[in-house]
Amino acid sequence: MTTSERIKMAAGEWYTCIDNELEALRIAARDAVFEHNSLPPRQRGDIAPALQALLGGAGEGARIEAPFHCAYGFNLFLGEGVFLNVGCTILDTAPVRIGKGTMLGPNVQIYCAEHHREAAGRLAGLEVARPVTIGDNVWIGGSAVILAGVSIGEGTIVGAGAVVTRDVPANATVVGNPARAITRG
Repeated sequence: MTTSERIKMAAGEWYTCIDNELEALRIAARDAVFEHNSLPPRQRGDIAPALQALLGGAGEGARIEAPFHCAYGFNLFLGEGVFLNVGCTILDTAPVRIGKGTMLGPNVQIYCAEHHREAAGRLAGLEVARPVTIGDNVWIGGSAVILAGVSIGEGTIVGAGAVVTRDVPANATVVGNPARAITRG
């Protein structure tokens, strides 16, 4: 029995992103994102209807500013009162869970895919999807990058421009590239 690339992606196995089923899902996401990014805010609300229907879940009061981009949408779960500022990009090949009250600054990027280390594997579109989990009441500064497989504990601050390559404990403050803990002042 052949396993679909979507099933392999969901299972955290190596899969090829060059696949008709995955492309159809990405097109559906692009259409929903286009609606969200194109509607005037009074018509769109906090999250445009097509994008709201696509998301894995969005708690009450969750808000996504335009422009916004996601790869699939169905792997994105937003807690109550989550705020995504302008220009956020979430490549949700794996589940991305953002806890309640968390705020992402402008141009924050979250990447779940890790591409193959061998050139031939990359050419074949091989990647593996790793989930990202962000706790409640986290503040992520503008232009920060969160890499695949990272968990960020509740109450944490991620400084603007930080590149988070590994897990961050609760109530920490991390800055830099790669992100390192500092003492809160």
